[in-house]
Amino acid sequence: MQLTKYEHACFTVEKDDKLLVVDPGEWSSDFIAPAGVVAIVVTHNHGDHFDHEQLEAIINENPNAIIVAPETVTSEIEVFNTETVDAGDTLDIGPFHLEFFGGKHAVIHSSLPIATNVGVMVNDLLYYPGDSFTLPGRAVDTLALPVSAPWLKISETIDFLSQIRPRLAFPTHDAILSDIGKELVDGRLGDTAGKQGTTYQRLTESILI
Repeated sequence: MQLTKYEHACFTVEKDDKLLVVDPGEWSSDFIAPAGVVAIVVTHNHGDHFDHEQLEAIINENPNAIIVAPETVTSEIEVFNTETVDAGDTLDIGPFHLEFFGGKHAVIHSSLPIATNVGVMVNDLLYYPGDSFTLPGRAVDTLALPVSAPWLKISETIDFLSQIRPRLAFPTHDAILSDIGKELVDGRLGDTAGKQGTTYQRLTESILI
């Protein structure tokens, strides 16, 4: 599978000339809707992951694509094909086997409501927890690792990485970081990854996984 990372939390996976798009939010300004999309996974209903304009652009290019998301997202979508999922569900679309985990967004603050959130495992290979630190309970080859947000501390990210111990981890959810901030985060996580035999890599181009 070919993995391509875009700004903030958006990435795509390509297999057999078909594409899966994950979390094309409003902060992923470098993402341009491609052809060949069979499914779009939206982990939760926050704007940095769920953007109507991005979804409309993808569906205009790929009218048969299915938007896969929790009910809090699909209930806001009226004119496109959707599939509502929750933690524990599995789904096969094109060459992609999707398994969903978690169910809740990480706590931002006790005064704020907790959003519904699903993590997703793609083809038993790539795991992305959305805005959470939900453990999948099994081996992970490639981990999309959230590294900066109002809901996380770097210590939590380090612990999450240490618990999962993937072959490869790449940073995501990082639009609020400056270049200096990215360098600091990458240094800390790179040290942890190196000690446990994980490759930590900031993705600036597409890679095969």
